[in-house]
Order: sequence, then C-alpha cells, then structure tokens
Amino acid sequence: MTASTTRRTTAAHSRLAAVGAIAVAGALLLTGCGDQTEENGSGTSDTASTSAAPLADKLPQAIRDKGVVKVGSDIAYAPVEFKDDSGKTVGIDPDVAAALGKQLGVKFEFENGTFDTLITGLRSKRYDIAMSAMTDTKDRQEGIDSETGKKVGEGVDFVDYFTAGVSIYTKKGDDQGIKTWSDLCGKKIVVQRGTVSEDLAKAENEKCPTGKKIAIEAFDNDQQAQTRLRAGGANAGSSDFPVAAYAVKTSGGGNDFQLVGEQVEAAPYGIAIAKDNTQLRDAIKAALDAIIENGEYQKILEKWGVTEGAVEEATINGGK
Repeated sequence: MTASTTRRTTAAHSRLAAVGAIAVAGALLLTGCGDQTEENGSGTSDTASTSAAPLADKLPQAIRDKGVVKVGSDIAYAPVEFKDDSGKTVGIDPDVAAALGKQLGVKFEFENGTFDTLITGLRSKRYDIAMSAMTDTKDRQEGIDSETGKKVGEGVDFVDYFTAGVSIYTKKGDDQGIKTWSDLCGKKIVVQRGTVSEDLAKAENEKCPTGKKIAIEAFDNDQQAQTRLRAGGANAGSSDFPVAAYAVKTSGGGNDFQLVGEQVEAAPYGIAIAKDNTQLRDAIKAALDAIIENGEYQKILEKWGVTEGAVEEATINGGK
C-alpha cells in the first residue's frame, strides 16, 4: 500500500509477475487463519523475554527499556493484517512481527491507522515502525510525493521482507472484457486511497482516449472498495495480489469476485523506519535474516498460502 507512495507509488517500469503466482489464490483458504500473536489492546505480539532473545542487544536501549516496538498499520488488509471475528489482529505482518519479537526480546504492538497517514505517524514518532503491506519505493525512501515529484519529507528506510504484485478483480462471472489495465478505459475502478493500485489507475487513465477515461473511486480502506464493487457501483477493483486473491477466495464464500489478468508491478513490501533510527533498522534486518534462516519465516508464509512472495534474505531499501 502507499500514500501516493504506499503500495499499497508506481515503480518506474511495469513488469509482469510470474504467471504461476496466480496459483497462490487457490491455496489461501487451505491454510489456517490463526496467528502467532496475543492481542493486548490495539494488537500486541507475544514474545520471549529479553534474556532469552539472541538479538536483544542490537536494539536501541530506549526500546529495550520499554520492551515494545510500536507498529503503525492499516489493519484492514487481509490477509496481510486484519481483525478476525474476535477482534484480534491477525495476518502475515502480525505473525512476522511476533517472530521478530522472539529474536529481539520485545513485543510488537500494532496500532491501527489510515494507510496514507502511516509515514506521517512515523515521522512524528507516534510509531517506531510502519508495517502495513507498504511497497518500498525510491520516492518513499527519498520523501518524494509520487504525483507532484516534490519533496515532502525526509523519507524513510525500509527493511524488505516480501514481494507482491498488483491484481485486478471483478464481480464473479462478469469480467466485462477486462483482462489488462488498458481494458479499464471507459470503465470505473475502486481502489484504496494512496496505494499503488490508485497510482496505476491514474497512470493508465492518462493513456485513455478522450471520452473513454477511467473513473477512479478511492476509499480509506480496501474493504470499503470491495463493498462498492460488490454492490455494483464499479466495474472492477484492484489491490495487491495477496489481498485480491484473499478477497476472491473469502468474500461471499468465494462467490463475489474473480481475478482477471496477471499481476503487474511486482515489488518488495518493506518495514518502514525513520532515517535517523539506523540501529533499529539494522536490528530488524538481523532479526528477519534470523527467522528466514531458522525456517520460521517460511512457515508463516505457508500458513497464509503466500510462499511465492518469499525473499531469501532481508534487504535494506531494495525498492526501485
């Protein structure tokens, strides 16, 4: 996701993800829907004590002292992060955060926020990190507004932990001839505000002929966009592939939506951290490398049916 630079900004060059990645959709509901966190207020991941954590000494002392990493997240983006029926924060990100916490000896406490305000919250130190299916892009790294090209902040660093493309979906059995982004000309699409999906729609709209422009309706969260499409208020929706695939498999028992075409704009999700907090950044990178090496990372992705988005090692600022 993004805020004119969440993935949720458009990468410099569009490219198709592997066709085989579409098979992930079929696996999503075959996996479990629990998580490895214990809810505490706004969503706190349970971890081992600091004394038992092998990488605790890598953290800044202030975070070790308080024992908590505050995480800004838009908790409405299943299966990456969302509330289950009991109100508990679950998903890929909370599970990865809990695993990182075991290595670092702290709890990762998720706080809900609107996606396009997360980097601002990081800048104001409301959060220590932002973890919300956020695409690592050069614009975000440099604090550039992707629409205007103007610098709006000091930027952030990312620790990249997953790779995902963007997908289009329609009502089931009614794709209206939509297979690619160019097929959206003359039609209406619903998206989450500030995401790569919105950026892609705007970029495609510039290519559409006069009289066949794309009507773009943006919402605060993806669930609102899905509701609009489900009610017949648009021709198509777009989200990151894991999110779109999960909606296709779960909404209406799998009867509401269908994926169309292939993923585009495959790019890394990153954990966003303030530029001046390099010690925390490096600690999180070390913890991510540790859970990749010990197999816990792979188990989390298997649980959520998204193994094709796995990375082999943590990368800092790998987005283009």
